[in-house]
Order: sequence, then structure tokens, then C-alpha cells
Amino acid sequence: MRAKPFFLGLSAGVIAGVAAALFTTPQTGNQLRKNVKSTANNLKITMGELKTQINDLKNSAIILSNEAKITIPKILSELKASISKYKEEIKPDSQKLKEEIEMLQKSISEIENNLSQLKKGDSKKM
Repeated sequence: MRAKPFFLGLSAGVIAGVAAALFTTPQTGNQLRKNVKSTANNLKITMGELKTQINDLKNSAIILSNEAKITIPKILSELKASISKYKEEIKPDSQKLKEEIEMLQKSISEIENNLSQLKKGDSKKM
């Protein structure tokens, strides 16, 4: 959503609301002129404050964007370095685990062979 059409619509709505309230309220011409002038001045002040706040918001967004452009690549670089360091640290343990798994598989194979030989020996006795 674009900000300019939104704030133009908001301003038009505020002006229409103020005008409707002023012209539907029973008052003398002199009071009406004073109220219109006072309301116009208040509206001008409010719109100036709104413009200042919008500019502040815009500047904050620009600052945040610039900081993100600097910070995000730095964080990504640090994260990549941490992951690389972690991989290097676990490499010896990983290799050791692989070797232990291979030894366990060999042991299981030997146990299976022994069991099958025992079964063959038992079936010959019967």
C-alpha cells in the first residue's frame, strides 16, 4: 500500500468530517466563522505534526534498511564461519563413530554366522 494515497484519503476524510460537524451544528454566522477558522488552524497544526511524524518514520526506515544491509551480511558471514568451525571440530568424532559402527556391523555379522553354525550343528544332532 502506498503512503501518499492513504494520507490524502485520510486528510480528505478528516476535512469532510470537520465540515459536516461544523455545518450541521446550529450556531450563528460569527460563531461558525470562528469555529471554521479555529478548526482550520488545528487541522493545519495536526497535518504539520503528521507530516513530521511521517518524515521521522521514513528516516527511521532508511536507517534501519542501511543498518540491515551492513549487519545481515556480517551475521551471515559469522554464521558460516561458526558452521565451518563446528564441522571441523566434529570431524574426528564423526570418523571415530563411523569406525565404531563398522566394527559393530562386523561383530553382528560374526554373531549371525556363529548362530547359523550353531543351528546347523543342532539340526545335524537331531
